[in-house]
Amino acid sequence: METEISRGGTETRRIPAAASRTMKGNLGALCAPEHICEPAPIPVAKRHSASPRLRVTSSATAERIVAAARSWIGTPYVHQASVKGAGCDCLGLLRGVWRELHGEEPEDAPNYSPDWAEATGKETLYMAFKRHLAEISPCEAGGVSPQATRGALFKCLQPGDIALFRMTPRGPAKHCGIVAEKDGALTLIHARQNKRVSEEVFSPMWRSKLAYAFHL
Repeated sequence: METEISRGGTETRRIPAAASRTMKGNLGALCAPEHICEPAPIPVAKRHSASPRLRVTSSATAERIVAAARSWIGTPYVHQASVKGAGCDCLGLLRGVWRELHGEEPEDAPNYSPDWAEATGKETLYMAFKRHLAEISPCEAGGVSPQATRGALFKCLQPGDIALFRMTPRGPAKHCGIVAEKDGALTLIHARQNKRVSEEVFSPMWRSKLAYAFHL
């Protein structure tokens, strides 16, 4: 049996019912192009006490994170989904990588709309990450101004880290991706609306939107 999943009201993808059920549960995702990535306007999420706090402790761990993320490349964008090959958004990609490394996700999150960030103005995604990941803080990065902080954060990034992006100057961070490296340059593996999961150069445009960073 198959379930139809609408993408932006225009294109419909047919996904096996089992996959559809998985896509609608768990940690909730987020993403959209200019509306990139987004977690829900959140009531307090249910936490799972057994879930570990992720930290990159070795190059081998970083390699596992990047390899897991690359295995999702080509997965179509589907809001709130997290099923490799069938659909995911930017948070759904991170959820999938977490599951591959650790099993159970750390929280169950409620549903959220593509415009959750604009609607609430709250740093929901950042606070959710802060509960479970080790943040690379502005002080640690050495930034003294927003522009300097972005530059300092970028210099601190290593493959396997998580980057959060602010898509508008005063808006909350609403997009996320996994940092990787190719041919000596940092790259970004992420899901964007109307596109498949891809790996692209961590360009000046993305650097200018960098808001927070975490060790996964």
